[in-house]
Amino acid sequence: MPIRQLPPNLVNRIAAGEVVERPASVVKELVENAVDAGASRIDVATSGGGLRLIRVADDGSGMGASDLALAVERHATSKLAGDDLSSILTLGFRGEALPSIGAVARLSIQSRAQGAAEAYEVAVDGGRKSKLKPAALAAGTRVEVRDLFYATPARLKFMKSERVEAAAIADMVKRLALARPEIAFSLTTEERTAFRLEACPPGLMDHGLARLGRILGPDFVKDALPVRAMRGPVSIEGFAGLPTLHRPNSLQLYLAVNGRPVRDKLLAGTVLAAYGDLVPQGRYPMLALFLTMPPDEVDVNVHPAKTELRFRDPNGVRSLIIGALREALGAAGHRATSSLSQAALQRMAAPQSHGTTPDEIYRPYQAQPGGRGFFGFAERGQAPLGPLAEPSADTRASLAEDDASDTLYPLGAARAQINDTFIIAETEDALVIVDQHAAHERLVYERLKRAFTNGGISRQLLLIPEVVELDGEASGHLCAASAELERLGLVVEPFGAAAVLVREVPSLLGTCNVKGLLADLAADLAEAEDSGETRLLAARLDHVLSTMACHGSVRAGRRLNPEEMNALLRDMEKTPFTGQCNHGRPTYIELKLADIEKLFSRR
Repeated sequence: MPIRQLPPNLVNRIAAGEVVERPASVVKELVENAVDAGASRIDVATSGGGLRLIRVADDGSGMGASDLALAVERHATSKLAGDDLSSILTLGFRGEALPSIGAVARLSIQSRAQGAAEAYEVAVDGGRKSKLKPAALAAGTRVEVRDLFYATPARLKFMKSERVEAAAIADMVKRLALARPEIAFSLTTEERTAFRLEACPPGLMDHGLARLGRILGPDFVKDALPVRAMRGPVSIEGFAGLPTLHRPNSLQLYLAVNGRPVRDKLLAGTVLAAYGDLVPQGRYPMLALFLTMPPDEVDVNVHPAKTELRFRDPNGVRSLIIGALREALGAAGHRATSSLSQAALQRMAAPQSHGTTPDEIYRPYQAQPGGRGFFGFAERGQAPLGPLAEPSADTRASLAEDDASDTLYPLGAARAQINDTFIIAETEDALVIVDQHAAHERLVYERLKRAFTNGGISRQLLLIPEVVELDGEASGHLCAASAELERLGLVVEPFGAAAVLVREVPSLLGTCNVKGLLADLAADLAEAEDSGETRLLAARLDHVLSTMACHGSVRAGRRLNPEEMNALLRDMEKTPFTGQCNHGRPTYIELKLADIEKLFSRR
């Protein structure tokens, strides 16, 4: 078959496949044009998930007749003064969006330049451009896209449901609005206003949190930590949610670089690395971070969608973000998200609906089958309200008269231990429920990390070396990593074909279950090998120390005396990251007395 040159309309449809992936892509391109035009308000309206209609109106600089006619031609742009792609100051610059949209849909653009006497309109229908005609419009631009992908039915078949596409549009508008807080935004879907955001006064750290709360929700406003740092010409500011405020996906990781919303793998991975073990595996934190740097330090011309970036100094950017986030999270100390308290109160107030009978609904204090209940109430089938089990430990008798001042501490004074697992503490205006194992696990973990950073973990010589029998593969993994384990305070050596001899353990672990610890470490090493992970054990220091801390912490089921309970509370207050254990689970829940009184209709 001879080579032939494709007609322009077909070339445009092929090129549109890179720029116009779905209705949200169209919204992104049109809103970016409005931002670049200097708009102070941008209104977006959609119908049919954006497939029937997308309308974007702005009050920006607008276009005159000649510019409007040229705007729908390929590779025509006003955003590059010269040929230098290393200093891009606008969101758009490729000159592809409008002709690509016009190639696959019915596109209509009305625009009136600031100070101009007349407005004009141009239309592109499936790649066919109409002549300019006068229009009635105030200063600014209004773009309408109808019947998206009608000219490319194959692409139309791959669209999701209208509801899914509408959700993608809403997410895109939110990201653009978050990246440009100085601009007012509105989104209307099917004649219903989805959200409306007024412009934020200058000063993100002073005025931006309220607007961020409209996007990320009220829980974020309560639990947001200010983030601010600078290194050379690169700066970062914004807000990060507490580690206990996390979500099942990364949709609420909002990142902007030079006012451009991005979904960059380097940045997202850096955020997860900064949070590390502070969030549970498979969960994602909530945050909004704004990175500012000279335009020649970042390349935005990587992909037509312009959501992926390349940095001149990626390691420097990564270091800055991790340092800023870790500093903010460390300053939060033991603080945990307030939404945990509300969730606990709701569970207390409302009966469980899964598999409950009407009779069970009106017995809220009776335990479910197989459990003792929180305070040890009788099981189902026994006396409905048997005598209360005694708390594991009660500190009230041991408190001196002046110990009431302990309630002034953030986590209060220990009052009792329940089920040998939970510490009940009292502050001036709340009750605090602490999971003793989770809290002590974090404390031991942080001590191990500090000891390692400050010159090494002190070791405890076992009077009688302990022989731990494992399978041959597990013992082989441990012996292969013996040098790294010794740096962490654990000295092991081979002992036959399927056993190891343990001579020393980290002194911070006390009398831990050595066999269980080695079994877990061996499993971790095997998992890393199976997944192709080739890093040295020292490079996975945090995970190894976390495993050690789990085995060296006070276990659930151990009875504590009042002094031990209060000592644990005081250590939590002065140690960073103690609002969650090494696996990201919360270590305590605070119940405000005012909320508890509401449960009993006392307020």
